[in-house]
Amino acid sequence: MHPILFNFGSITIYTYGFCIAVGALLGFGYMYWQGKKQFGLTFDQSNNLFVMLVVAGIVGGKFFLIFEDPALYLSNPKKLVSGSGFVFYGSLLLAIPIMLWYFKKIKVPVLGMLDVMAVVTCIVHGCGRIGCFMAGCCYGKPTDSIFGVTFTNPVCQAEPLHTALHPTQLYEAIFIFILMTGLILLRSKKKFNGQLFLIYLIAYAMGRGVLEIFRGDIQRGFVIENILSNSQFISLGVISIAAYFYVRLKRKSNLLKY
Repeated sequence: MHPILFNFGSITIYTYGFCIAVGALLGFGYMYWQGKKQFGLTFDQSNNLFVMLVVAGIVGGKFFLIFEDPALYLSNPKKLVSGSGFVFYGSLLLAIPIMLWYFKKIKVPVLGMLDVMAVVTCIVHGCGRIGCFMAGCCYGKPTDSIFGVTFTNPVCQAEPLHTALHPTQLYEAIFIFILMTGLILLRSKKKFNGQLFLIYLIAYAMGRGVLEIFRGDIQRGFVIENILSNSQFISLGVISIAAYFYVRLKRKSNLLKY
């Protein structure tokens, strides 16, 4: 596709980074708007949270790269910071405890803010997947279907070039934005605080597990070779934990009604 958005002299603006930046700005805007509207979150509080989540996203996303190829990254740690990408689950799993800690620290309803953050995560992640498509990373397997996309730019990361591949990046982006729309529609109908965030975790993990079947970048790593990828394994754990808390919070909500 178009991994490089444009060159300005010696400065190169990459499409992936641009999409991430757009998603971050849109996500911040939604977080501040809904956080202020629902819980009185100030601009400074929103800004502090945004900075912490950016750091968490980078650190967690890079750290989880190790599990794709432990021998490579442990023997050469510099590759972790060489622009080799991020693992979304690493970013998410580190961001969650930071959000829990920060919401308690500034004394805002933790579960209610997590519902807001579910939509924020969809915004940032969906834009990021569009960036992945433009960069050619996270590409799919070869396909003869009408959905196949052929990557030809030698700068992009898709392999093999000049071969129709499943555009798994777009599959996931579309799925994420549909999920985001559903969460927004459910916002006024939710039965308990935290419900939207848990629905997001369960739905995304299920969708990600299915999308992994069409992924062609096998270097991302497997728990069981060519059967269960690292992301599918993590998805199973996320579904189990989120489902447990969903049932627990729902029961608690039902008890409070009586």
